[in-house]
Amino acid sequence: MTRPRSSDPSRARVPRLVIAVAAAAAASASCAAPLAVPPAAVVEQARVVPSYSARLGVSLRGPELRARTRVLLAFQRPDGLRIEIPGPTGARLVAVARGDQLWAVFPGERAIYSGAARAEDLESLLGVALSPAEVMDLLTGVRSPRVREYRVRWGASLPRQIDATLPDGARLKATVEDAQAPATTLGESAFTEPAHAGYRSVDADQARALWSAR
Repeated sequence: MTRPRSSDPSRARVPRLVIAVAAAAAASASCAAPLAVPPAAVVEQARVVPSYSARLGVSLRGPELRARTRVLLAFQRPDGLRIEIPGPTGARLVAVARGDQLWAVFPGERAIYSGAARAEDLESLLGVALSPAEVMDLLTGVRSPRVREYRVRWGASLPRQIDATLPDGARLKATVEDAQAPATTLGESAFTEPAHAGYRSVDADQARALWSAR
């Protein structure tokens, strides 16, 4: 059970994607049915977007982890990735990759995991065996050579439904809502090390249990 939020000032400094996602929803101009094959110009424009934010419904069925969750995700090329898993009273998990560093904070548990921004560490933490750059590509219609299978249905300018078999055999499905690219409402602070003063350190197994436990 997620613990109630406290008045700890270190939490108040953790950036949120909620405002960005809400702005994207208000600005969204397309409700067309998904397209299996978009025009080449749309594919190329999506491939090179400098930044992105969206709300995702994610289903993951992997060798060691099965999960279904809502996700707030944003990226800023070349190396900024932010993933939030919301809880009833605030963010359950805030994971940020920047450069070669990966941080994941659990505000309700006052815990932090630190690792490297590489596929192995994202797999240990989230069950997704992709590097940050590969996650960016997955969301913008580009298949990584390491992905075993990749199917996507497009909206007007970005993928809206993604079905991929990852390098370790895990099946990842994502429904994308309120996508914005470029994500003009996001600042640099969204991709910096989250505040974690006084938090206890946890390893990857403990970190995964904190967000995936029912």
